[in-house]
Amino acid sequence: MKIRNIVGSLGLAFITLSASAQVVSKDSINLLKNQKEALELSKKLNDRKLELAKLENELQSKTEEAAKTAEAAQRSVEQNRKAADRLSDDPQDKRAAKRASKSASSANRDAKKARRAADSLEKLKRNIEDLKKDISRDEEKLASLPGTSGM
Repeated sequence: MKIRNIVGSLGLAFITLSASAQVVSKDSINLLKNQKEALELSKKLNDRKLELAKLENELQSKTEEAAKTAEAAQRSVEQNRKAADRLSDDPQDKRAAKRASKSASSANRDAKKARRAADSLEKLKRNIEDLKKDISRDEEKLASLPGTSGM
């Protein structure tokens, strides 16, 4: 008799729990999926905005670096021109030839640094523009998600 009472009580408890369980509608599930997608998109958008701020902070130093290397390259070119002029006055002068050679190497090295700095600056600018486009696209997508007006 005790076992029947226990089984009966368990059965009654199970039926009561089953009857009181909530049924989640498809609309609720879709809303939750949209909210999840909006949260993921918001996180991605925030990460991109942080990256953009970091890149924009680098822009000032990269611009200054490119300007400095361009100036150094210009000075090296001028020194090379002067050394070449001195050498052309006396082509047999070993000291002038050595100075002209060193000056040419220096001008070449400085020009290479200037090109690298300019390329780095251009790449940074392209990355900033690409990130701005991605952010704009993500913001549009986030605004167009249904059921996420409260976010």
